[in-house]
Amino acid sequence: MRGRGMGLRRAVIATTTALVLGATAACGSDGGSSGSGSGTIHVMVYGDAANKVEKQMAETFNKTSKVKVVIDTVPGADYQQKLQTVINTPHAPDVFFNWGGGSIQPFVKAGLLLPLDGYIAKDPGLKSNFLPSVFNSAVVDGKPYGVPMRGTQPVLLFHNKKVLADAGLTPPRTWDELIAATRTLKAKGITPIALGGADQWPTLMWFEYLYDRIAGPGLFSRAVSGDRAAWASEDSRKALATLGQLAGSGAFGRTFDSVKFTDGGSPALVARGRAAFELMGSWYYSTQQDANPDFARSGLGYTGFPTVSGGKGDPADVVGNTNNFYSILKKTKHPETAAAFLKLMYSEEFVKAQLAIGNLPTTVNTVDFLDKAASPAYSKYQYELVKAAPSFQLSWDQAYPPSAATPMHTAVQRFFDGKLDADGFIKAMQALPAS
Repeated sequence: MRGRGMGLRRAVIATTTALVLGATAACGSDGGSSGSGSGTIHVMVYGDAANKVEKQMAETFNKTSKVKVVIDTVPGADYQQKLQTVINTPHAPDVFFNWGGGSIQPFVKAGLLLPLDGYIAKDPGLKSNFLPSVFNSAVVDGKPYGVPMRGTQPVLLFHNKKVLADAGLTPPRTWDELIAATRTLKAKGITPIALGGADQWPTLMWFEYLYDRIAGPGLFSRAVSGDRAAWASEDSRKALATLGQLAGSGAFGRTFDSVKFTDGGSPALVARGRAAFELMGSWYYSTQQDANPDFARSGLGYTGFPTVSGGKGDPADVVGNTNNFYSILKKTKHPETAAAFLKLMYSEEFVKAQLAIGNLPTTVNTVDFLDKAASPAYSKYQYELVKAAPSFQLSWDQAYPPSAATPMHTAVQRFFDGKLDADGFIKAMQALPAS
């Protein structure tokens, strides 16, 4: 997800290869994966509002390092596609942003990534300074391949405080309250829920939470492990029926398939009062802070996902991304420099900088700096939410291998558009490769 975040969304490789190679030609070109030792390593990151911290860390590192770090940002909507295209070419970066889990498994299996156990043996802080449950999200086959580099990213239900107040509404605690709120908002000519449907992955968040609330986390755990019968279960069909009713009710308006989160379209609808809610990862705060700072400061509200009556999932469960990670390519010319750069990801400067833009780092000392956050209340809310969660389910498109993302997103979009029924969606999900 993401931001997710974190969007992770592919076009067709054949039609974009030339664009990709041109846009990322700097990656690995000067002493990086394919360079001849000119003293730089290239770090490829997802382009969004959080890049200011990544650039700050590079500037700090470059003050004392002979080998310099170059940050290469790739627009969020294009990131996953471009990474897939360059990862095994001379244009590959030395270090790259990812989501851990299934997102890096194919690279590990292909022998492209550098295991970090040797560097952790030299500096145990590369592991011990992070929350174990988060750090382990980038452990594959018993070996660590990533270091957390942003913040934990639970998905929250955000809202425009003024829009709700003007409509006489309060943030919904239950699914029935959410449905009732959508009816009230529609009657007032306001789009109840903003959705960047053109990116596809924001729509997936609704599936992730409804499946958890109705079936509990076990259904998806079985499905991603290869139990295809899980998708055809009674709970799965109940979740799909609930989603279908919401999508068919007009709660997302009529044009959500032409709106994107990655270009700021859907957040702008909420900030301008044209929509009331948006379900999004916690990076939403930094997105609004960057584009609409006044709204982020005083007009943005947030809650957890509503409970569903009779559901098997714990109301305290969360979905999203445990964190983002930096991984190192095995063929980098400067592995020691890359590993040294990763040490900044648990520095006090890093923690404070992430908190300043609304992110919540997963270092063990983060709790000591929560009062220094851009919004202490928001950071503390996230911290307690994640701390109390019995289950933190990784985004579906990150839990599955990258090859599953396009068919998954397509099935999600077509189901929401009414072009695919429950049987069709189940069949599409059953065809996905297991992690």
